[in-house]
Amino acid sequence: MKMRRSTGNDSVRPTIGVGLLYGKGVFTTLAIVEGNPFLWDKHWHRLTANATTLGIDLSSHSEQGFQDRLLESIAESSITDGRARITLSDESPSRIWSNDEREKSTGLSIIVAERRPIPANFKLTVSPHRINTTSPLVGIKSCNYLDHLLAWEEASKRGFHEAIRLNERGEVASACMANVFWEKGGKLFTPSLATGCLPGTTREYILESIGCEEVAVGIEELNEADRIFLTSAGIGVVKVAEAGGRELDTSDHPLSNLLPF
Repeated sequence: MKMRRSTGNDSVRPTIGVGLLYGKGVFTTLAIVEGNPFLWDKHWHRLTANATTLGIDLSSHSEQGFQDRLLESIAESSITDGRARITLSDESPSRIWSNDEREKSTGLSIIVAERRPIPANFKLTVSPHRINTTSPLVGIKSCNYLDHLLAWEEASKRGFHEAIRLNERGEVASACMANVFWEKGGKLFTPSLATGCLPGTTREYILESIGCEEVAVGIEELNEADRIFLTSAGIGVVKVAEAGGRELDTSDHPLSNLLPF
């Protein structure tokens, strides 16, 4: 790739959009079941709501257009049971780097893949990296996702498959790449949205389908849990076998059989 150096008498006009420069974009990951996107309405609602919050222009996109593109991508992949990621990225010029006053532009990309392999003896730890509930991105599935990835990689280097993230108040919020549920004394719990957890579509579906209490509690509650589950469209419902060096109950549970995948 050729690079151009400024001589002082000219300037390079950057054309890189704010999506690439700063991660200004939103995405959603859907489960594909028998060739169709699962919980499409919930994903579409969150995707468009998040885009509106971040000021990403959707005027040139329609729900039907999204669905058509998604179904085309699924058909081209020949994957009938897997996952798909839809990403909306702001490709407008940055006002910090350019005086270009072009109209807003939004890019759309779709990736289709097989489901993530889940190890049988799923091990969970606690991440040292906290979630900030005062962040303007809290609760938004933004493309600025590096802190989640770094937390996941840190846990992976220590030999774990996922990690619980606490917020700045020490409350359980979520895993790095998933929502968390746990059972204690026969009752099911999950962090409330006030903890800074992402309002996952799978989480929402579970709350609509099974009795569960939303709470704001410390890690000691998970340390005393009988079972722990991680949930997302990409992994479904995962039963945690070990957390904090303690073996957990992984026998059958209504939650683990709730999804069609």
